[in-house]
Amino acid sequence: MASKTPVVDVHTHMYPPEYIKILESRDAIPIARSFPGVPDPRIVLLSTEMAPLKEAEARAARGDLPSTAALPGRPLTSHYTSVDQKIHFMDTHDIDISVLSLANPWLDFVDKDQAGTLAASVNAGFSAMCKEHPGRFFFFATLPVTAPADVILKTIADVAKLPYCRGVILGTGGLGQGLDDLAMEPILEALAEAGLLIFLHPHYGLPGSVWGSRGNTTGEYGHVLPLALGFPMETTIAVTRLFLAGVFDRLPKLRMLLAHSGGTLPFLAGRIDSCVRHDAHLWKAAKSRRSIWDVLHEQVYLDAVVYSDVGLQAAISATKGAKTGGLDRLMFGTDHPFFPPLETDEQGEWESVSMNADAVSTALGDGSAEAAAVMGGNAVRVLRLYEEPADKA
Repeated sequence: MASKTPVVDVHTHMYPPEYIKILESRDAIPIARSFPGVPDPRIVLLSTEMAPLKEAEARAARGDLPSTAALPGRPLTSHYTSVDQKIHFMDTHDIDISVLSLANPWLDFVDKDQAGTLAASVNAGFSAMCKEHPGRFFFFATLPVTAPADVILKTIADVAKLPYCRGVILGTGGLGQGLDDLAMEPILEALAEAGLLIFLHPHYGLPGSVWGSRGNTTGEYGHVLPLALGFPMETTIAVTRLFLAGVFDRLPKLRMLLAHSGGTLPFLAGRIDSCVRHDAHLWKAAKSRRSIWDVLHEQVYLDAVVYSDVGLQAAISATKGAKTGGLDRLMFGTDHPFFPPLETDEQGEWESVSMNADAVSTALGDGSAEAAAVMGGNAVRVLRLYEEPADKA
């Protein structure tokens, strides 16, 4: 009897204790703050929330405590920090393996003199979690992107030797000027040569002015605009810039896993291709390079954090140049601990998780081999989760 294909969550985050301490010590985004009578600190990551945070702090100082619902940011619950909580979440949702990663904004804001040491500490912490729970955890390492290049390259060499490390998580900012910055290419090359997959995750979205006063200043629209629209567009723009810069052609070993099913890239790839074909400046050079479709078919993987079978079908169609019709390039994820339930117990089942799992079942058939591949089989193959962890040194 064939063994069951494990369910693998490739998009799941944690904040280790040393990271929380840094957030608590800061006076600018990202920041963590506690309020009297509120059980959990608030973590504030979006620039649009800084003004409401200052107002809440001022009210608290006057003894006029705002309600928990009125506080900006998110409650920094044990879901963000506890290994036991992560395992409980996995068991509740029948997840066999989680590939952990530090949540945004990673180390993008850390002083250059501290970044290397903190990255080593974070990566050692994740490595220890994996070792303590063999078979349940692997991880994507964190890079000290504000540190000097030699420190970043040493970190890449170090994490490539860690037995449970299967890649790195990167934001779209790169070293500060985006991933297509020429100074970033040696870093990308080192990752490609080390065989470390890049889990590309958004954080910065689009300028707040895009959302207007009701979305940016008053916060009337909550997180919907920056998360539902800003994040996907950020990912799409970052990958398109890499493509236009020719990075994928120069680094054929480069592999990326794109968060949130590649943002809007599956839907807009045809438009990108058409614009290149009709731009005299670009088309001459593009004739000697692969198209955006080739990149999607050969160097890019997508997670299945898209919350509907409609979006998932677009992701499948965009990557269908592969021999298996695109199904070998998608991997299930939860985005835990973000998007917790608002009206039910957080210790129970999360609707955000079931939405992604149901999308796979609806698009591919409940219990089908294709669904099993997306839910875990692809991750096992691509991330080599079948390998017995051993020191690579």
